[in-house]
Amino acid sequence: MSNEEYKKIERSIITTYRSRIWKKFVASINDYQLITDDDTIAVCISGGKDSMLMAKCFQELQKHGNCNFKLRFLVMDPGYNEINRHVIINNAELMNIPIEIFKSSIFEIVTATDRSPCYLCARMRRGFLYSHAKELGCNKIALGHHFDDVIETILMGMMYNGQIQTMMPKLKSTNFEDMELIRPLYKVEETDIVNWKTYNNLSFIKCACRFTENCSLCDDGMGASKREEIKELLKHIKTINPNAPKNIFKSISNVNLDAIIGFRKNGERISFLDDYDNL
Repeated sequence: MSNEEYKKIERSIITTYRSRIWKKFVASINDYQLITDDDTIAVCISGGKDSMLMAKCFQELQKHGNCNFKLRFLVMDPGYNEINRHVIINNAELMNIPIEIFKSSIFEIVTATDRSPCYLCARMRRGFLYSHAKELGCNKIALGHHFDDVIETILMGMMYNGQIQTMMPKLKSTNFEDMELIRPLYKVEETDIVNWKTYNNLSFIKCACRFTENCSLCDDGMGASKREEIKELLKHIKTINPNAPKNIFKSISNVNLDAIIGFRKNGERISFLDDYDNL
């Protein structure tokens, strides 16, 4: 790896993609208060384009930002084949990301079940990441979910679960005390991540899964196939209204409770009828 290769990748984030990626990354950090002084953040790298970009953004923020925090770049190997494992290692070397790889037996467990493999895999991966990150002294884990993931989650919840909810920019863990999950690519659009990847001639693994070649076929009711359906739906909607995704994103921060039939708060169901006679 030449010194110039990774420096070119770094420069592209804060120059060519300054407005499309860097500013949105920083805005997510600031608007949702994702980082505080003395944080130790486990940057979770699956080997895909999103998590690798996130790692580089964190490195740039650490060099140029005002906040004092530490980073650990974690790669959980759930049972990668040798090709995927080498791609991840080679990309990390190319991009100057000091990854730490630790193993788990997730794929062995998941392949033994015929029920919701994608859902089970995602749940287990997160648990392993929380556990290992805490052992290393981290208080936060960072995942590479982006703007499109947020929009798709909103629509999936409405269409398949009959509820309005979103993928939150940060969450406190209920199973690991004093641990928090953050999503710093929250406002970054996938198209810009793909363009950044192409601009730098980078190639990443498609999915952190042994079933990569069949990833779009996995289906647990809210799994990969449903997400693919939503992606196609959003493509169609954008041909009618290009601003629709941004408006969907904005709507979750602009809920008018005066025009909502009901909602849940802390597990309690609240109806508009509860106070209707007092109006």
